[in-house]
Amino acid sequence: MQNFEFYNPTKIIFGKDTVNELDQQIPKEAKVLILYGGGSIKKYGTYEKVTKALGNRQYVEFGGIEPNPKYETVIKAVDVIKNENIDFLLAVGGGSVIDGTKFINLAAHFEGDTKDLLIYIDAVDSVTKALPIGTVLTLPATGSEMNRGAIISFKDGKYPVFSNLSFPQFSILDPTVTYSLPDTQVANGIVDAFIHTVEQYVTYPSGAKFQDRAAEGILQTLIEIGPKTLENPTDYEMRANFVWSATMALNGLIGSGVPQDWTTHAIGHELTALYGIDHGKTLAILQPSIWTIRKKQKWDKLLQYADRVWHIKEADEETTIDLAIEATRNFFESLGIKTRLSDYNLSESHIEEILSNLEKHGQMALSETGDLTIEDSRSILENAL
Repeated sequence: MQNFEFYNPTKIIFGKDTVNELDQQIPKEAKVLILYGGGSIKKYGTYEKVTKALGNRQYVEFGGIEPNPKYETVIKAVDVIKNENIDFLLAVGGGSVIDGTKFINLAAHFEGDTKDLLIYIDAVDSVTKALPIGTVLTLPATGSEMNRGAIISFKDGKYPVFSNLSFPQFSILDPTVTYSLPDTQVANGIVDAFIHTVEQYVTYPSGAKFQDRAAEGILQTLIEIGPKTLENPTDYEMRANFVWSATMALNGLIGSGVPQDWTTHAIGHELTALYGIDHGKTLAILQPSIWTIRKKQKWDKLLQYADRVWHIKEADEETTIDLAIEATRNFFESLGIKTRLSDYNLSESHIEEILSNLEKHGQMALSETGDLTIEDSRSILENAL
């Protein structure tokens, strides 16, 4: 097991009717900025629950944070914060709303060009004061409700921003709030949580037995409850397990002390930026092909994945691995997600554009060992056609 530091200060408040707990979590004198996306929280009653729970506190709202939140959108909230003297941020939404809120909490007191927060690590590290964040999660997928990271879209790229100041102080996870989600968003969320897990697990052996078993538990849970929660969105047990699995997949626990490979996300971000394909769908397209091309480098962990997660163990090791890759693809397809670039009207003619963007954004030495080249990325994309 590798050396590591584990730090996670986020308080989780989980269960039915926990939105009511807002009154106990936010200072009474705070002036709150409620941040949300396209307005579904008003349509399905979540907004009303939130504002009721805030009691007599003053609040202002900032809506319109889109999926894959854009810098040009979220930066407008900084003026609202300054003009209204906001001192607490409450994100009510999924990963995109929470990610946007995390960037806003850093940008609000940043004295330089806020675009630098996307480009320069030193700029993020220079931030010493940020507004506190709380979240009410409405879409389980990204784990953003319990980690320090955010992804912000700017021009033709997606930029990660990480800061300990961006950990939410608390996150309210009420599975019943997610009942109204469209099937496609639920399916995307299941895939996102699944890929978060395997990118920290299917790398190479590091002797981290607890982390491996925890990751395998998340994967087996998602496989078991994924189709069931789509079939019956109001099955509380299924939905609660999905919500908690998505949070645990990326709160730092299973990634502590182990090598990590974020190739799937790196290439997937380019597919979203260039062609608008949902993030979860890009991951489902790429992961089987990445494992096919990187089979040799991931051999031992793919065998372990096949055995412990899918209970596949053939006499021939390569057959075992191939069957596990096929089982993974079939699982994504069972959720209603297509797993080929051609399913999204992309062909070989698009590959150069994708590779060009990878180079432009410095993604030329990917994988857990840093040896996945642009030509390897080409092979992955060709296999994914």
